[in-house]
Amino acid sequence: MPFESSQEIFNDYEKLLETVDEDYNVIIYVGENENVKEIHAHSNILRIRSQYFCTAFSKEWSEKRDGKFIFRKPNISPQLFEMILRFIYCGKIVLEKLQASDVLKLLIAVDELKIHALILHIQEYLTEHQNEFLQQNPIEILEIAYRHETFTDLLNFSFKKICKEPEILFNSDKFINLKGNLLESLLQRDDLLLYEIDIWNSLIKWCLTQHSNISQNPTQWNNEEITVMERTIHKFIPLVRFRYISSENFVTKVYPFKEIIPKDLINNMLLFHMAPNTNQSNEDKRPPRQSKCNVDSLIINPNLIKLFANWIYRKEKIFEYVPYEFRLLYRASRDGNTKVAFHEKCDNKGATIVIIEINSEQIVGGYNPLSWDSSNTYKSTYDSFIFSFQDRYNFQTAKVGLSYGDAYSIGCHSSHGPMFGNGNGLNFWEGTWYSGENNFYSKVDLPCNFIANNYEVFQVIEK
Repeated sequence: MPFESSQEIFNDYEKLLETVDEDYNVIIYVGENENVKEIHAHSNILRIRSQYFCTAFSKEWSEKRDGKFIFRKPNISPQLFEMILRFIYCGKIVLEKLQASDVLKLLIAVDELKIHALILHIQEYLTEHQNEFLQQNPIEILEIAYRHETFTDLLNFSFKKICKEPEILFNSDKFINLKGNLLESLLQRDDLLLYEIDIWNSLIKWCLTQHSNISQNPTQWNNEEITVMERTIHKFIPLVRFRYISSENFVTKVYPFKEIIPKDLINNMLLFHMAPNTNQSNEDKRPPRQSKCNVDSLIINPNLIKLFANWIYRKEKIFEYVPYEFRLLYRASRDGNTKVAFHEKCDNKGATIVIIEINSEQIVGGYNPLSWDSSNTYKSTYDSFIFSFQDRYNFQTAKVGLSYGDAYSIGCHSSHGPMFGNGNGLNFWEGTWYSGENNFYSKVDLPCNFIANNYEVFQVIEK
């Protein structure tokens, strides 16, 4: 019957390492300056366990002296090389006693010596046990991983970490020093959780930093400076998904740099924003990047935010696209379930969405694209709507009623809380919500009169 004794073999190799000075044919000088150390080894062991040494011996790269192979590795410290040598002989290594920065140096040394099993193990250790170090040094880690083809696990980890928490890089002072090829790789990813306008602003910041002598004001650039900036940003332009930048941000943040953007792209985006129903033959069909949908709510979850965003956006039904930030202004259970508290928190804040919890399943509400105020007047708009869910966790129960554009679409009265329609749409008065048949919104089957468990109002901010 077969018999294996691998542990015994490793024990024998460990004894061989401990007595290496008695019978060696390889001398390796590691470290530099006063930290140089002479280390001895056996060529047959090195040849079998390291692709680097296998190639070196077969091609006779190393010098020979008195019948012994001579190698010099000033870039590897004696401590790290002795750890590597013990792994080569015995298959043993302990990383926990090393500082994270030394583990990274060890990985680079192991890659140079082409010990593939150890390359994989060290990457796994770094990604599972040195998260804080990787997060504190995102650019250094990313650039090191990008330079070494075998560091795929570390590279993927770094990319995913930065895409999930882009602020650790994009809000860092080190961002401007990022290599262009790495920035290009990041901007190609669908999972980069940044608003598209923030990507554009960061890209402009990066490009300007590469040429610190050029003014940050594009209206002050001469022809030569325009050419320099155009060449710098050229390869990144196709990576920006301009159609997911709001018209306001496009006009104020993108259009000022029109001299370094292809004219056909500028024309297409102007057409997209000013005549959105026009068919464009070369329309960008890429999906939006994955969105952060964090919402401070006791009533709804991020998936409902995505649905509300589509109802508000109306241009195209892309569920993953959330071109708005939903910022909590008012919560009845926190701020007081009164008309006064509502107006104090929500007046003159621009577009808002009201979400009302009737019970553990049913929610209703409405969207006001204008501002609430206490002017005791009504406002007309086609862009407001009311909605209802019999079950907030089942989108199939959702109904949305669009405004007919009546003069009473939105009511702004100090005597009431939120008012959608004149009396019978969806209105809050003296602690009770009222609704009924109306000529202001299409029917969504709201209950006639009810007292809500809670309700929240979110400011809707276009990205």
